[in-house]
Amino acid sequence: MSASVFDHPWLSALFAAPRIAPLWSAEAQMAHLLAYEAAWTDALEATGRIGAKDAAAARSRIATFTPDIAELRRGTATDGVIVPALVRQLRTGLAAPGAVHGGATSQDVVDTALVLTLRAVLGVLADDLDALIDSLQRLERRDGTNPLMGRTRMQAALPVTVAHRVAGWRGPLAALRDDLPGLRSRALRLQVGGAVGDDAALGDDAPAMAALVAAALELPAPLASWQTDRTGLGHVANWLAMLCASLGKIGQDVALMALQGIDEVQLTGGGSSSAMPHKHNPVQAELLVTLARFAAGLNGTFGQALLHEQDRSGSAWTLEWMLLPQLTMTAGCATDTALRLTGQITRLGASPAQG
Repeated sequence: MSASVFDHPWLSALFAAPRIAPLWSAEAQMAHLLAYEAAWTDALEATGRIGAKDAAAARSRIATFTPDIAELRRGTATDGVIVPALVRQLRTGLAAPGAVHGGATSQDVVDTALVLTLRAVLGVLADDLDALIDSLQRLERRDGTNPLMGRTRMQAALPVTVAHRVAGWRGPLAALRDDLPGLRSRALRLQVGGAVGDDAALGDDAPAMAALVAAALELPAPLASWQTDRTGLGHVANWLAMLCASLGKIGQDVALMALQGIDEVQLTGGGSSSAMPHKHNPVQAELLVTLARFAAGLNGTFGQALLHEQDRSGSAWTLEWMLLPQLTMTAGCATDTALRLTGQITRLGASPAQG
């Protein structure tokens, strides 16, 4: 049994996001943490802060490292974050322990691992947006001239066409796709702040260290530490929620169009009822509405995680770890569901009998 719908034995048939979940796996997260540490060691050597022999030993240790997960769990329970225990393991046996993580801090590593994960997530969702927009355009080409009854405040208003309705679905998705370059620029940045966000431990080498690590990880170097400026992550959370809301709008419209007596959409693969075999429930459309509402709640709570006190917050930082993975999973499930739904639509607009 699982408390999470995303990997529940049967509820995951509805809620799984199979292309997003692996991005949050322990293996993927450990790879990001180690990538940061490896890039940091390289930068320490390049700036002359450690010698070539010590750098080579540290690189070898990182490259061949097998984590003791049980010890990492114990360390996380004590320290509230994985990095101190991870660094202790990485430094074991090194003649120069400072060749690993010297001058860095836990938040540098964890925040950058998060950014690397979000970069991959946004890549998946960008591809899904392209596919969804293409799918809607195909529906528009096929059924765009079919008539629909326009409805305002849940009441019949004036006739419209399918093209008008589908354009209302497609427009927000295109806008979200167009927002991605700016979102990536705003949020997907290296974290280098050191103990209190001022890079004091690196001295004059701080800009060079940041540039070297950023280049190695293919991330922009930050203009300043964002240890307490979480607005970039807030924009990501909001974008994810807006994506789910835009897809929820499609789901809600399709569910209403499928009402018996309205019949403005024809779907294959509708859900069955245990008591009423005549029913064909628009399950995928309903699920999009559910996901939109859940994402809105997560995004609202993420507003609480934006409040990072003083120079580092423990509680707000930890809250991010609870919220962002769920938001990305919800968005990934929503795009998968929307692609299934648009593939199930065999007719949009009034049926021939209605026409």
